[in-house]
Amino acid sequence: MLAARFLILYGSQRGQAQSIAEEICQQAAEHGFTADINCLSNQHKYNLDSEIRPVVFVISTTGDGDPPDTAQKFVRKIKNKSLPHNHFSHLHYALLALGDTNYANFCNGGKTIDSRLQQLGAKHFYATGHADDGTGLEVVVDPWIEGLWDALKKTFSSMATSDQQDTDLSDCTQDDFHKNASGQEKYKSDLEVDLHLLKLSETDSQKGKAITSDSIDVETLSTVLVASLKQSVPLLSESALNVPALPASYLEVRLEQVSTEGETVPSDKDGYHEVSISKAVQLTQDDAVKTAISLELDISEQNLAYQPGDAFDILCPNRASEVEELLLRLDLQTQKNCAVQVNLLKNKHLPKLQPRAYSAASSSLQHPGKVHFVFNVVEFPARPEHPARTGLCTGWLADHVSSILRPLGTVLASERLGTSAPPKVHVRPRPSGTFHLPADPSVPVVMVGPGTGVAPFIGFLQQREKEREANQEATFGETWLFFGCRHKDKDFLFREELERFAHNGTLSHLIVCFSRDEPDAAGTVNRPTYVQHNLSLHAKNVASILLKDKGSLYVCGDAKNMAKDVNDTLLEIIGNELQIDKLDAMKTVAGLREEKRYLQDIWS
Repeated sequence: MLAARFLILYGSQRGQAQSIAEEICQQAAEHGFTADINCLSNQHKYNLDSEIRPVVFVISTTGDGDPPDTAQKFVRKIKNKSLPHNHFSHLHYALLALGDTNYANFCNGGKTIDSRLQQLGAKHFYATGHADDGTGLEVVVDPWIEGLWDALKKTFSSMATSDQQDTDLSDCTQDDFHKNASGQEKYKSDLEVDLHLLKLSETDSQKGKAITSDSIDVETLSTVLVASLKQSVPLLSESALNVPALPASYLEVRLEQVSTEGETVPSDKDGYHEVSISKAVQLTQDDAVKTAISLELDISEQNLAYQPGDAFDILCPNRASEVEELLLRLDLQTQKNCAVQVNLLKNKHLPKLQPRAYSAASSSLQHPGKVHFVFNVVEFPARPEHPARTGLCTGWLADHVSSILRPLGTVLASERLGTSAPPKVHVRPRPSGTFHLPADPSVPVVMVGPGTGVAPFIGFLQQREKEREANQEATFGETWLFFGCRHKDKDFLFREELERFAHNGTLSHLIVCFSRDEPDAAGTVNRPTYVQHNLSLHAKNVASILLKDKGSLYVCGDAKNMAKDVNDTLLEIIGNELQIDKLDAMKTVAGLREEKRYLQDIWS
């Protein structure tokens, strides 16, 4: 019989697919399997061309429906057109795809790999799962993993060869394990007797009868299920015993005798760099609905390269108050400067603390050795189950830079920081595969970025401003920016810089709207409230740029509302301009996505 060993391969961008793959690997032993696990990028550690074991893929999606960076090389390899149609005919696999329905091309990273494996002759041994981060990955992930084990058992069973030993075992009966000749003493297993010694009836208990060997019902003993290779004795928790069952362990705590005093981030810093925060500016007025903060990171010593449109992952620690509460519950207050490893047992989705990604709001041409990013401090109102609190990373960052935070309009100079050491953070570049300015500067671009969604476009415009200065004879395409916020005087982010871009020609058209401001004295009727309304007002220009001039459309910001509304508006614009129905308009928009001329950097 083949050994019950299978292979897990994952492609992960932010760690979620890796965490799920590791969870499957850990659970495998509980179900009688042994799993080997590898990242798809480690192609020297596995070989699907000759793999006969079942393979489980866990694949995330990033960018505009792209496979994660760690899977890109693998995808290029299997997309080789010279591969024969039966290249993977020996391969049996299952695939769990991760995505978010708030984004276009849901689970497309996993779907791309799944489709290509099928084209090359690979066979499913279990239905593909599509997990939605928009509603909660666990809704699909948990039942998918639960069903995986039966699918693997069936697969191994069908792959197994029938040898004589297997035949003998499958023909064994209970009689093979007991003597039944006349005059011989019938053998009773220790387990069989122990179960009956424990099996008290309510009547005997109430009468206070002592349990002795004489009180055992021999006829009942003869009907007991005997443990064999064919049949197992029922679990004690399922038997008719009057003995309370001990709850299963669900938490494992291991104390590592390694001092971690002063540590404020997870110990796994692979790929991260500790950098100083050189500036922090509040971009909104104090009475704004949300507080937006811009940070400048000094990356000169690390020599980290990036392009406008790229992002940076930020590591943040858990809240100190919550860590203290956990240590108190575990009675480990005196060990807080040691590493404490906490694991949930028995199939309990305890993930690693994930980094938060923030789009670069700068260009290295204008700010060499520096990178800027902007964020809103997320705030949760008080509820019966918890007090008012802030988002984990945004709240931590706001507290972390409080000593150097300056109000909007304050002149910032490094010397104002005094002699105290600047706050530091651990960051990791997260390059974008497609969300960049067109390689040809003459291509016109339309940018839609309300609120903090304007961040990458500040980088775009800084880049374009420097390119125009260096190449004054070159032809540059039009640049349109649709920006929106609540109040013109409270949260118009980067107002001075955007108006400067518009004044010097870097930005051809700055189209703004303010959703909560009162109408002006003129009493403007039907004034635009949101960015999609302004898109409709400039429908002919937008359609001309995309359909005639082969320009590009970039959208950044909220996925659940703004991005969906912008997409619906785009369908209307194209449908009206081309005089086509909604289905054909959807096909045209899909074509823009395929050509990488309709790009999104959105979040839920």
